Amino acid sequence: MPLKRELKLIDVFAVSSGAMISSGLFVLPGLAFKISGPAMILSYILASLLIIPSLLAKAELTTAMPKAGGTYFFIDRSLGPVLGIFGGFANWFSISLKSAFALIGIGAFAIIIKPDISEFEIKLIAIAACLIFTLMNLISVKATGRSQVLLVIGLITILIIYIGRGFVLTHPDRYVPFMPKGFWSVISTAGLVFVSYGGLTKVSSIAEEVENPGRNIPLGMMISYGVVTLFYILAIGITVGVVDGQELSGSLIPLSLGGLKVFGTPGIVILSIAAMTAFITTANAGLLAASRSPLAMSRDQLLPEFFSRVNRKYKTPVTSILITSGFMIAVILFLRIEDLVKTASTLMIILFIMVNISVIVMRESRIQNYQPKFKLPLYPFLPIFALITYTFLLFEMGLIPILISALFLLFGIVIYFGYARKKVSRTSALMHVVERITAWELKSKTLGDELREIIIERDEIIEDRFDKLIKNCEILDIDESRKIEDAFVEISQILSARCQIDEKLIYNSFIDREKQSGTVIKPGLAIPHIIVPGKNIFDVLLVRAKKGLIFPGVSDHVHAMFVLIGSLDERNYHLRALMAIANIAQDSLFETRWLKARNREDLRDIILLSKRKRDI
Repeated sequence: MPLKRELKLIDVFAVSSGAMISSGLFVLPGLAFKISGPAMILSYILASLLIIPSLLAKAELTTAMPKAGGTYFFIDRSLGPVLGIFGGFANWFSISLKSAFALIGIGAFAIIIKPDISEFEIKLIAIAACLIFTLMNLISVKATGRSQVLLVIGLITILIIYIGRGFVLTHPDRYVPFMPKGFWSVISTAGLVFVSYGGLTKVSSIAEEVENPGRNIPLGMMISYGVVTLFYILAIGITVGVVDGQELSGSLIPLSLGGLKVFGTPGIVILSIAAMTAFITTANAGLLAASRSPLAMSRDQLLPEFFSRVNRKYKTPVTSILITSGFMIAVILFLRIEDLVKTASTLMIILFIMVNISVIVMRESRIQNYQPKFKLPLYPFLPIFALITYTFLLFEMGLIPILISALFLLFGIVIYFGYARKKVSRTSALMHVVERITAWELKSKTLGDELREIIIERDEIIEDRFDKLIKNCEILDIDESRKIEDAFVEISQILSARCQIDEKLIYNSFIDREKQSGTVIKPGLAIPHIIVPGKNIFDVLLVRAKKGLIFPGVSDHVHAMFVLIGSLDERNYHLRALMAIANIAQDSLFETRWLKARNREDLRDIILLSKRKRDI
């Protein structure tokens, strides 16, 4: 059962922003200051630049394939099911883990309000918050999105007040020396705070539930990136300017200290509430995004069917949400933070690497139905730069997280060969790249068909009579140059068998039609159309002539031809079909795509996915 498209641009912005404004702003600045001093401001700027390639890569992949699961779906369709399983579990684990620790952060900041709070009480607060978000996610993704919008607006309002008031209270001498530990400390700190921006692309996991995903997802992510980056830099800069360096260094509540300096005792409470709000938005967005990975994997038969169950009333993935919520509660109760947070960060970097590889593979596969609404610029230089940079960051994370990540890969291999291999028969884009480079030809090309259906759903293409005709029509793909009279011989044979009409009658009708008035309507395109005896007869035949068809008295060869045949009672629809073809041919890229199409099915898809006006 499909998920319901209810999230608008503001919801995309809120989910993306809420997933970012968390520990990266309310906890990490104190640790970052300890490493690089005031120059940590540059570290945050550098980290924000490093996320850009993955932001743009995910924007392209999401607008081409707006399906639940996001990162998992991209990796599976581009690199194959083994890496898809790894990507799915890595994405699920990473987001769930970070969301669980955000919930713990809510309880931890409650210490400021209740200094004698126990560790058990902190965990109870975290679990209670998790259960509330679980209930919201089960009932309505729209309600989840709306609550996220309100929380993010409240959070941004507090930050604006803090930045505005704090600006006039900053002391310039606190920025000196600006880089006390050298430029390398700035680089290493950028690696530490890079994870602060990881939540930016979580929204790709819920792409299937976003209205107009081709516009709203890339635009929402980019607005979120710009706004949150600005708030990061300004809020951190103000904090450095109002809090004494010794007090700030290593602090786990840096902005709360800043609030104390700017607003007095109420300030530390207000900024602590802001911090808890930030953790709430991160956990809420995380549960929403993480639960879509097992859903998508189950749909693809990589996990048992019950993971993909969707509530008929609320259109939410019940089982997937409950299992994700249960995992987060288990993390809150039993697991240690340090190595697992680092592992989650390592998995995030690996996923960014795989996403950038996915863009390269999808582009180089040259699958015609890969049609993103947004395209990553500076290809292939930007994704290659990202791969080099992220690989460097990966090795900075240490050996243990990398070994745990390797276990995830091994787990994916075991599940594939032990459970999913016999159930999965689809092809990946990587196989299309191999096909293009070698002489080997794929027996099955399921990805192109799947991408066609995704585009139809994404662009809300409603099938009309002309689409049905194209789905069932014959297609001639002619390699050599031919005279149109010779082509009409073969065309007449095909149409005679389909319409049960005399072959010679059809042939003569085409010849007579050309003598009366040429059917070449513009260079490279012809629409031969004839009326035949009978009733309820109408058919279409598509022709591609790579080296061209030669029409009498026409200097340019024809490469694309739509052949129409119909009885007199279908005259009205005959005119509608001609209008549909004229609409299709107006596309400036039509002839280029027509000549580059690999096979007959690609030719068919060009027509089925055309952006013409449909008869409803």
